[in-house]
Amino acid sequence: MGVFKNVFITLSNNSYLNNAAKQVGPRLGANKVVAGNTIPQLIETIEYLNENKISVTVDNLGEFVTTEQESQQAKQEILEIMEAISQYHVDAHMSVKLSLLGSEFDLELAYQNLREILLKANEYGNMHINIDTEKYDSLQQIIEVLDRLKGEFKNVGTVIQAYLYDAEKLIDKYPELRLRLVKGAYKEDASIAYQTKEEIDANYIKIIEKRLLNARNFTSVATHDHNIINHVKQFMKENHIEKEQMEFQMLYGFRSELAQTIANEGYHFTVYVPYGDDWFAYFMRRLAERPQNLSLAVKEFATPETLKKVGVFSAIGISVASLVGLTTKYLRK
Repeated sequence: MGVFKNVFITLSNNSYLNNAAKQVGPRLGANKVVAGNTIPQLIETIEYLNENKISVTVDNLGEFVTTEQESQQAKQEILEIMEAISQYHVDAHMSVKLSLLGSEFDLELAYQNLREILLKANEYGNMHINIDTEKYDSLQQIIEVLDRLKGEFKNVGTVIQAYLYDAEKLIDKYPELRLRLVKGAYKEDASIAYQTKEEIDANYIKIIEKRLLNARNFTSVATHDHNIINHVKQFMKENHIEKEQMEFQMLYGFRSELAQTIANEGYHFTVYVPYGDDWFAYFMRRLAERPQNLSLAVKEFATPETLKKVGVFSAIGISVASLVGLTTKYLRK
């Protein structure tokens, strides 16, 4: 299975494929896990989830930002989403990637863009802004920006990835910030990250328990793993931890029935909703994590209507779809 995960992670890092994919919108099955590419579509999705007692954190999708103009455009798109959230009075906040704001070529620019977003968030009732973690290479940049902002803003937080050896140190560093705890979705070297599921799961449970016992702010436990979810519920009961102190999170389009069950049990629940044209890298990482999506991708792509629309992207898409099909056959053996 590891070889297929590596293939899709590699595809997610290909800037040419990402740019080409924008021509066709959220295809290849991604429309099942990406909430459209217009604000009305996004608001409709948020309203539906809110009606089912589920909150939302919105990710304005974007990869490979290389110019100031692109970073400013991304910032403006985020501000427009925030304005819509406020205007329609929906229960949602933003998850923001620092790289989308320019950190890979100008960290100060990214800091200023994020600070502007946080200032606007304060005008919208202190809306929470979460700094999403990315590849390990960007972690120190995120920490530097977060440390500059946390003294000025109370509505900023970040993500801790359990597969990193440094995860527990980061839990200890930020007890006063709102944190999202995840297993981790990138391929990292053994020198910095655990490699096996057993090791990652063990460290994930360790940091969740430590955080819940010592946190001075809200905690999000983001996982689709029902075994870990059940463990957390039992841990909370045994240690008299109130439901108001935390929430569970899942990705949009994944395990919806389980999400609804947890919300109905009285836990806070948030769905991470990706939005926008720049869907390809996000979806490839989801394929890497969850092989069940491979057959879905083939069905969505391999239709005459889609192939007619894709134009120059068709040759690329067919190659990807062929790989997906081969992988699916392998998984069925």
